[in-house]
Amino acid sequence: MAIKHFLQFNDFTRDELDHVFARTRWIKQQFKTYQQYWPLTDRTLVMIFEKASTRTRLSFEAGIQQLGGSAIYLNTRDSQLGRGEPVEDAGQVISRMSDIVMIRTFEQEVIQRFAANSRVPVINGLTNEYHPCQILADIYTYIEHRGPIQGKTVAWIGDSNNVCNTWLQAAEVFDFNVHVSTPPGYEVEPERAGLYGTDHYEEFADPMEAARGADLVTTDVWTSMGFEAENEERRRDFADWQVDADMMKVAAKDALFMHCLPAHRGEEVAAEVIDGPQSVVWDEAENRLHVQKALMEYLLLGKVK
Repeated sequence: MAIKHFLQFNDFTRDELDHVFARTRWIKQQFKTYQQYWPLTDRTLVMIFEKASTRTRLSFEAGIQQLGGSAIYLNTRDSQLGRGEPVEDAGQVISRMSDIVMIRTFEQEVIQRFAANSRVPVINGLTNEYHPCQILADIYTYIEHRGPIQGKTVAWIGDSNNVCNTWLQAAEVFDFNVHVSTPPGYEVEPERAGLYGTDHYEEFADPMEAARGADLVTTDVWTSMGFEAENEERRRDFADWQVDADMMKVAAKDALFMHCLPAHRGEEVAAEVIDGPQSVVWDEAENRLHVQKALMEYLLLGKVK
C-alpha cells in the first residue's frame, strides 16, 4: 500500500473512516475482554512532542504497545530538532529508523514538511490548525451512544480553534451540521479550517441559539496552548460562552456533551454539565486509545478484515 498520512481529517475518505470505526469497535472489544491482538509486533512508533500532552502521549504509547509494538518518545527540547536541525532532515532520518511517526507541534506547515520527507506514515497528534485524532474519537463516541452522526447537529461553543476547525472538516465528510458560536473577533476562518464550502456549518452570535435543538454540544478551553498571553483578555471575551445547564436544556432532549479535556470547570463548562448525566467526556477520552489503534493498524497494514 502506498504511504498514507493523517495530517487533517479530510485526508481520509468516508469509506476509509468507516473502516477505521469498524476496526475500532472490534479492537476495543478485544481490549475489554483481555484478548491479545498484536498485529504490529516489532513495529516502532516515534512520538515527537513540541507541545505538552497527557492524553495524546498516553493513548499513542499505550496503543502501540497493546498492538504488540513499541514507542519512542522524543521532545524537541531534548533532540536535534530543538537545536535547529531542518524538519526535512529529521523526516528523512527518523523515518528510516521507525515504522510510523506521530507529531504534536504548533504550525501545520511543520508536520506537512516532515511528512513530505518521510518514508513512513505520519499522524497529526495536534497542531494549531487541526486535531484530527480527537475528532475521530469524538465521532466514534457519538456513534457508540447514539448511532450514525449523518444529518445530526453539533453545537460548537467557544473559540474557533483547531478542534472546531476539525469538526467543520468532519461535517463535510460525514454530512452533518455544525452550529458555531464564538465571541466577536474569534469567528471561523474558512481557509484556515480547510473548508471547501459552507453547506455544513452556520455561525450564531448567540450561543443559546447555536445550542438550540443540537444533538451534541461541545466546547474547549478558552485559551489554547500557545495563546497564554491572551488568557485574561479571553476570560473577559468568553464570559457568556459557558456551556451550562440552561444551555443543555435548549439542546435536544437526548443531547450529549463532549469536551476534549483538560477542562476548566466554571469557565468554558459548568461542573454540573461536565459531571452530569449527559456528559460522555470519559468515554470520549478513552476512545482516543481505541481509534488511534485502528488508525495505526490501517496506516501500516491497510484494510484488515
